Amino acid sequence: MACIPGLNPPKTLGISSSSSSSIGNNLLFSSSARTHLKITQISKRFPKISIVMATKRQESELSLNALTSSDRRDEVMVAVKSSLSNCLSETNLHLAIPDLKSKTRGKVRDIYDEGDYLVLVTTDRQSAFDRILASIPFKGQVLNDTSLWWFNQTQHIAPNAIIAVPDRNVTIAKKCSVFPVEFVVRGYMTGSTDTSLWTVYKNGVRNYCGNVLPEGMVKNERLPANIITPTTKAADHDVPITPDEVVRQGLMSQADYDEASRKALSLFEYGQRVASEHGLILVDTKYEFGKGPDGSVLLIDEVHTPDSSRYWLAHSYEARFQNGHEPENIDKEFLRLWFKDHCNPYEDKVLPDAPEELVTELAWRYIFLFETITKSRFQIPETREPIHDRISRNVSKALLLLKK
Repeated sequence: MACIPGLNPPKTLGISSSSSSSIGNNLLFSSSARTHLKITQISKRFPKISIVMATKRQESELSLNALTSSDRRDEVMVAVKSSLSNCLSETNLHLAIPDLKSKTRGKVRDIYDEGDYLVLVTTDRQSAFDRILASIPFKGQVLNDTSLWWFNQTQHIAPNAIIAVPDRNVTIAKKCSVFPVEFVVRGYMTGSTDTSLWTVYKNGVRNYCGNVLPEGMVKNERLPANIITPTTKAADHDVPITPDEVVRQGLMSQADYDEASRKALSLFEYGQRVASEHGLILVDTKYEFGKGPDGSVLLIDEVHTPDSSRYWLAHSYEARFQNGHEPENIDKEFLRLWFKDHCNPYEDKVLPDAPEELVTELAWRYIFLFETITKSRFQIPETREPIHDRISRNVSKALLLLKK
């Protein structure tokens, strides 16, 4: 993460790697008065962007042609297709690293409890409809890289829980008390899942999660203002909830909810501004927060990734909207729609396999989004060392350094 005011300059602790897929030859930490280590800088491949208003010319430079036909796409697709059988679909670091006491398997991340820290491994699993649909080459690395870039850019809005990044697929984070509420922030009337804004709106709902929705809106229309539609977890799916219910059910205090919701709206507005500068529309996203030992509300999990967010191409949105066409998107929506067309993803016990062309296209779109937003080149990992072995080695070294 970028250097935090009041902290000493970063201390470089050597973690060497024989693979170019590690974060680099050195892992950057900074020391604090409490002597624990926290990451304060991402490598130079994440240059800090300056915020300027996007021009129409800048927006027009990002077109569907860049997404569907380019030398870079051809280069990436070769690597993606050769890695279809080498996805990181499962990890078992607790069997290789004695310090890891337990494993929790999320939809995409495997979370290991080290005692003082949490080790979060972002896998290549692809989820939607509260189910695993496929494994996507390089997806875990793209998500981790994307989140790290955004965590770095948004420290002025919300402090986060990041401690260290020992591997391109791994983040080590502070332990905190996670609020059992997801802050879904929306800027447009859209979506295809049962809890999406458009789905409930077309079914007649005009007060959703405490938000009064105006009559006469159509799919993909911009909302009068950004809104939060919180959800909480049931057994295996997300459940919409109002802010009053969040507090009444004891999920969060009023003060914590107010602070987290303010941070969520500020993060989203900032994300929309940055996306616009790069020819994109950040349509909606979700944030998660936790409470640190000192009582601070921390941003956790992921930020503005194509897994947690919906992105459209800005230059064509208005014309397509006026003509009743779907926006050009670079997120996982097209994969969601394929499954809805070919099965009932909510009820069918066995789902069809995602076609290879959709899997490879999604891998490219995630990389395209990362490179478009960060203006840096995604580093395709080498395959000389098995991914799980590389991660185990890098995590073991990082945990040793954190104990010093």
